[in-house]
Amino acid sequence: MNKTTEISQMRILAIPRLAAGGRWRVEAMRSLSEPCFLWFTKGQGRITIAGVTRGYTAHNAIFIPAGTMYGFEVGPQVFGSAVFFGRSSTVTLPTTPHHLRIREVHVQQEINLILDMIQRENDSDTPAHERATRHYLGLLGVWLERQAINGAGDAPPKDAARRLVARYTQVLEQEFRKGFGVGELASALGVTPTHLTRCCRQACGLSAIEILQDRRIFEARKLLSETDMAVGAIGESIGFTSPAYFTRAFQHQTGLSPSAFRRTQ
Repeated sequence: MNKTTEISQMRILAIPRLAAGGRWRVEAMRSLSEPCFLWFTKGQGRITIAGVTRGYTAHNAIFIPAGTMYGFEVGPQVFGSAVFFGRSSTVTLPTTPHHLRIREVHVQQEINLILDMIQRENDSDTPAHERATRHYLGLLGVWLERQAINGAGDAPPKDAARRLVARYTQVLEQEFRKGFGVGELASALGVTPTHLTRCCRQACGLSAIEILQDRRIFEARKLLSETDMAVGAIGESIGFTSPAYFTRAFQHQTGLSPSAFRRTQ
């Protein structure tokens, strides 16, 4: 592992900046190929992780492993920090998502200090700043591990519906580019589409097809804004069987055609 490369992949950003290119960049269902840590210091909203929606407020810490589908609201009064560890991170981190409510003031101060030092060292050009950054990231991992143990009692019960929806988002993330519908995804999970949709609505307020389309359209918007791929090729790459079907679905979700959306970026 090239440790310089590892640190160069790490980013720490103010949460409002995540939505600078449009609120869809944080609110739509998506997953990342790297772990992410969110620390909210002001405001409130809802966050959906692995198909389960919970409210968040100030002093909530949220860890999202790589490959886990999520999306969250970012209103004008929401502030905090987001740490993206990079694909090559060697920091010891949890393997499951965590939503932690940090009530003790000294623990809040501790994470604020760790994040401040990560930012300071990462922005520095002083000798050994990369090694210092790695060590502070390691401290963040330790802090997260300790708080996950301390906050285990705050986690919502993992009933059958939540477990099913978590499995659905995992399968969906792996398969959404292949054009499978809810019926095929439900069959792969051994349940009926009706039961799957009922569980999805119970866990996050969205139907199974709404989660699927939200994931597809996020990917479409990302490709339209960040690449020069032809509109038809983008639709095909995310599982739409025809350009017309892709355009109708995209316009229904965003209010714009794919071409019109691209022109706004």
